Amino acid sequence: MAALAGILGLGFQPSLSGFFDPPAAHAAALRTVPEGNRYRTQPAIPFASARRTAASQATYDQKFERVLDVLRRDKRLMRSIKQISNRYSIDPIHMIGAIVGEHTYNFNSLDSAQSYYIKALAYAGIDISFSHGGEHVEEFVKRPQFEDCRTNSKTSNTLWSCYEKVWEKSFRNKTVDDRRFPNRNFNETFFQPLFAGQSFGFGQLSPLTVLKMTDRVASQSANRKLDAANAGEVYRAAMDPNISLHYMAAVIQDAIEAYKTVANVDISKNPGLTATLYNVGDPWDRAAAFRRSGRAWPRENYYGWLVNDRLEELKSLL
Repeated sequence: MAALAGILGLGFQPSLSGFFDPPAAHAAALRTVPEGNRYRTQPAIPFASARRTAASQATYDQKFERVLDVLRRDKRLMRSIKQISNRYSIDPIHMIGAIVGEHTYNFNSLDSAQSYYIKALAYAGIDISFSHGGEHVEEFVKRPQFEDCRTNSKTSNTLWSCYEKVWEKSFRNKTVDDRRFPNRNFNETFFQPLFAGQSFGFGQLSPLTVLKMTDRVASQSANRKLDAANAGEVYRAAMDPNISLHYMAAVIQDAIEAYKTVANVDISKNPGLTATLYNVGDPWDRAAAFRRSGRAWPRENYYGWLVNDRLEELKSLL
């Protein structure tokens, strides 16, 4: 994590409420991040990614080409990506970059849209509950430690981000009210009732990310707002391409908005940066940390570096 913090100018203490003080940078003109990579060579790839790739008996280049082949063949999927990108006012290259990055480094294969749709239907019929130790997450967050989240959060993103931060500060690997809580993050603790993996579908979305983005998606599409009480619908949103592409677009839109609002920089012309933020998450905290870092520009990680380095190949899909 220290290396990752260095890449994006991190090393911060996030606000528990999920809000930030208005940055002084707003007084200056918005700056657009130049295209391309800031690093001359690719930052180190995490061991976990290397282990997964070795287990699949494939190279990163082979996985990259496989993803491109799937996207080239699936014309309907590409049309959907373009249409949904337009709805969320983002360049479709950002969604392509996220899909390619996830399936090159964090997942071993990319299925067709049809196969993901079939999986989504299968998961919808499973009785799933977002719980830990017999306590549902919606009951858990009624504890007094989360009162500030419930009172001050204005969107699903700020609400669930606040819950996540309170978990890290007050519960993770601690004993509270004579109950010992695991040394795992909030998503791993409450949002993996059936599956070993933490993310699903084309965009490798976690259930927690879906809950964070549900307000943003519901306000810009025909998809209704979701809540943790209906875990099956949350999993469907992550798996069904007809829905998950909206959530992917919302994640990217949110990252662009965060850096404009907090750091006064426009990252929308640099797909490697949006891919980096799609990979690591927490764009509002990271934008605040970048603003404090004094760096000229935010920098890509290994995942975003690939997207910028192979950008012309990715653009050829469009």
